[in-house]
Amino acid sequence: MKKQPELIRGLGLIGAGAVVAGTVIGTGIFLVPSSIARQVDSVGLVFLVWVVGGLLSLAGALSYAELGAALPEAGGEYVYLRRAYGPLWGFLYGWEQFVIGKTGSIATIATAFAVFIGYFFEALNEPLVGAAGWSLTGAQMISLGAIIGLTVINYLGIIVGGAVQVIFTALKIAAILGLVVLGFALGDGRWSNFTPFFTAPAGAGTTLSAFGVALVAALWAYDGWNNLSMVGGEVRDPERNIPRALIFGVLLVAGVYMLANAVYFYLLPLEAVITSPRVAQDAARSFLGEWGGVAITVGALISTFATLNAAILSGARVPYAMARDRLFFRHMADVHPVHRSPAKALLLQCVFSCVLILIFGQSPDAFDRLFTYTIFGLWIFYGATTAAVFVLRRKEPNLPRPYRTLGYPWVPGIFVVVAALFCLNTAVSKPGDTGLGLVFLALGLPFYWFWRRRAGA
Repeated sequence: MKKQPELIRGLGLIGAGAVVAGTVIGTGIFLVPSSIARQVDSVGLVFLVWVVGGLLSLAGALSYAELGAALPEAGGEYVYLRRAYGPLWGFLYGWEQFVIGKTGSIATIATAFAVFIGYFFEALNEPLVGAAGWSLTGAQMISLGAIIGLTVINYLGIIVGGAVQVIFTALKIAAILGLVVLGFALGDGRWSNFTPFFTAPAGAGTTLSAFGVALVAALWAYDGWNNLSMVGGEVRDPERNIPRALIFGVLLVAGVYMLANAVYFYLLPLEAVITSPRVAQDAARSFLGEWGGVAITVGALISTFATLNAAILSGARVPYAMARDRLFFRHMADVHPVHRSPAKALLLQCVFSCVLILIFGQSPDAFDRLFTYTIFGLWIFYGATTAAVFVLRRKEPNLPRPYRTLGYPWVPGIFVVVAALFCLNTAVSKPGDTGLGLVFLALGLPFYWFWRRRAGA
C-alpha cells in the first residue's frame, strides 16, 4: 500500500515568530485605539488597558507554549483538548473553528482589508449585482479575491506560505515603526497631550466597568497569538522554537502597540483620538498631509494582508487534524503529493469563509457583525485550552515537557479566570449573538456522533 504524503516541518524560528506577530498585528492597532480612549477617557488608562491586554495574552502564550512543546502536532488546540478532555471536546473546538471561529475570523479580516481599500475607492460599497434583497458589492469582491488568492498561495505549501508571512510581517512592522520614528522626529506634537496622565472616566459607569469594556477591544487587537499551535506539526525543532516564537512574538507585538499609541497621543490630543475612526491615518496626516494618510493606509493594507495569510495558513490544519482522527470529512486529511499542504482542507475553509462574506458582507456594519460572530466562541476554547495545562499535568505527569509554564499555577490560573469572566460578560451584554454561536456549536453534536460511529465501525 502506497504511503500517504505527510506535512513537512518547513517553519523555522523566524517563520514561526512571523506567524505569531503577523497574525496579531492586523487591523486592531489601526481601528481600536479610539474606541479604547472613548471608554476610559484617560491617556494613562489607555496605556494601562494595552499593558493588561498584553500581559493576559502573554499569560495565554506562556501556557500554550508548554502544550505546544509537549504536543507539537498539526491542529493545535484540537490536539490539546482531545488529549486533556477526550475526543468530544476536541471535536467541538474543531467544529467551532470551522463554522464560527477561524472561518469567521478570515471573513472579518478580509472585510477589514476591503475597508482599507475603500479609503482610495469610495464607490466600493455600491452594489454591482443584486436581486430579491441580496446584492454583491465591490468591497465583497475584494474580500473574496483576497481569501481566494491567499488560499492559492498556501495551497503551494508551508514554505511558500511561510515566506510570504515573513516578508509581509516585516513590512507591516516597518510601516508602524516608520510612523513612530517620523512622528516623533518630524511631527509637531506636544508632550502636554499626555497630561493629565490619569483621570477618571466621565459619564455613567465606574472606572472598572469602563476599563473592562475597553479591555475587550484590546484583547481583539492582541488576538491570534494562538495560531502558531495549529501549525505545530510543521515547525522545525518544535520543542525549542514553539515556546520561543510564542513568548517573543507576543512581547514584540506589545512593544509595537505601546510605541504606536505613544506616537498617536504625541501627535493628537485625547479628544482627537476619541473622535477619530482612523487614528493612525489622522496621526500621519497631521505632519505629512494627505500623503501621510495614503502611506499609513498602505501600511494597514500590508498589515491586514499578512494577518489574513496567517489565518488561512493556520486554520486549515484543524480540519486536517480532525479528519486524520476520522472525526471530519475523510478527504480533508489528504496532503498534496507535491506541495505537501492540506490542500482539500484549505479549499473547504476558503469556500466557507467566502460564504460568510456573501452572507454578512453586504451590511454596512459587516466588520462589527463578523467580529461579534467569532469572538465568544474563541474565548470559550482559549480558557478551556489553558485549563488543559492543569489537567494534563495531573492526567499525564510523565508526558515529556521541554518547556514548563513560567509562573505556574498563577499564570494559567489567572488567564482561565479572565477568559471565564470575558465569556460571561459577552453573554450578558450580547445574548443574541452569543446564543447564535452556542446554537451553531450545538449543531456539531449530531455530526460528532455520526463520525464517531463510522470511525468505530
